Amino acid sequence: MKKMINILLCVSCGFAAALTTAACSEDSYGPDPDRSWATTTTVFASTDDAAFLTYYKPAIGRVGDPMPFYDQKAGEFKVLYLQEYDNNGACYHPFWGLATKDGATYQPLGEVLPTGTSTAQQDASLGTGCAVYNEADGLYYIYYTGYNVLLPNREVVMRATSPDFKTWTKDATWSLRGVDYGYAATDFRDPQVFKADDGLWHMVISSNLRFADFKSSDLKNWQHVGSFNMVWDRMCECPDIFRMGNYWYFVYSEGYRAPWSRKVKYMMATSFEGLKACFSDPGANWPKDGHEGVLDSRAFYAAKTASNGTDRFIWGWCPQRIGTTIDERNVNVDAESEPAWSGALVCHRIIQHEDGTLTLGAVPAMATKYSKQQDVKVMASNGYADGKLSGNDAYVLYPRLGTANHITLTVQTSNNWDRFGISFVRGTDSECYYTLVVNPEDENHRKVNFEQEGPQGKGFIEGIDGYWFERPTDNKYNIDIYTDNSVLVLYINDICAYTQRIYGIQKNCWSINNYGGNITMSEVRIAEQ
Repeated sequence: MKKMINILLCVSCGFAAALTTAACSEDSYGPDPDRSWATTTTVFASTDDAAFLTYYKPAIGRVGDPMPFYDQKAGEFKVLYLQEYDNNGACYHPFWGLATKDGATYQPLGEVLPTGTSTAQQDASLGTGCAVYNEADGLYYIYYTGYNVLLPNREVVMRATSPDFKTWTKDATWSLRGVDYGYAATDFRDPQVFKADDGLWHMVISSNLRFADFKSSDLKNWQHVGSFNMVWDRMCECPDIFRMGNYWYFVYSEGYRAPWSRKVKYMMATSFEGLKACFSDPGANWPKDGHEGVLDSRAFYAAKTASNGTDRFIWGWCPQRIGTTIDERNVNVDAESEPAWSGALVCHRIIQHEDGTLTLGAVPAMATKYSKQQDVKVMASNGYADGKLSGNDAYVLYPRLGTANHITLTVQTSNNWDRFGISFVRGTDSECYYTLVVNPEDENHRKVNFEQEGPQGKGFIEGIDGYWFERPTDNKYNIDIYTDNSVLVLYINDICAYTQRIYGIQKNCWSINNYGGNITMSEVRIAEQ
């Protein structure tokens, strides 16, 4: 664990203000942990551990674009990812890997596929791809992007094979170059391989505002069969295509630089050909799910899926944020910039509804992993009595959280317009704190917004944006929140998944808030790992 700052201070919106706020030494509490933590409510400048145990982050570096694959021979998921460092070398982004059976606990596999050894090679750096197993020849295949900005064809598709998923051989005689089929030399990447309705292997590749489609009977020889649109003028990355029940799905990450856009989305149809047709008129073909196919917030990106035959999980990364103080890091996303690239690995379970639409929920193993129940007691409040919060700016403050937490509660609003929120890094001395506000956008729709509240808070952080969903008809919100260090995921009623990065969650208090009207809270529980 990183050495924690040993001064208990009030974290304000500016570092100078934090230093001038009245504070006391953590050491002054002495050895009594109950006096130090259980009975105090001032804000502590906590730091993340080097490694995360649930939302995986390597001890050194971060996770970029995950590439999950279910290995039937081993009976486990393998999750490849682009290994990112603060200072990448001239050849960067080797594929590293993880093994998991449940999407909640991981076994590192180390480096799986290295980069080239020279900046003269096409795969001097690696880009996103996929892994598949071919029963016909008993080989695993990785199709990947060979990236080299120094070469005329900056991005090409390459492959490697292995008999055991341990020893890989790159095929130096084979590649797919976009320019040979009328695509760009600079954008030809993120190959995804799957079996389509015709029983053949297909490979979909992201190019210059088009998806390229290739097919093969043996995973060796590929034939170009055409292309189809992306979403208007927006580059769509990391395609993932799969069938689930009676529907085909196309998951993609929209790279458009706008806070309301740069998110993981999906299209759905009853066939692969129908999926391709959806992109001819995206606005008319959004899934009828109440949020136009958006699966999560802007803090969940480059996601792909894999299924063990029972559950289908989706993995993406939650970005790090940069700054010298907790407050700078938590709001360091402006209205037009995208989140910093790479971060921690987040996994959700895909929920398929009766009409075929998709939402995301917690993987089943999460609840059992967070099994140590904690005391829930009121530390401070305003407008709180007998489980009800009434009036504007009413709140109830709860004890300090641990490093990894599972918060569950039910909120019942009194009408269709009540607004409530859940705040983190909040103390009785807070100049600002961080709130997931469940905001009524209109009578029948809600949006989870990220706001910096408090006397020095900035309010809604536009660059972080939020997640839109339909109001529960009974105004009852069943809420699950999982945290691991600074990564947080909120789930509501199996219709809303909201991933966020909030530094300073651990060792600080949290609250439930009401903004006018009244809400009733029940079954508030906290468990740690």
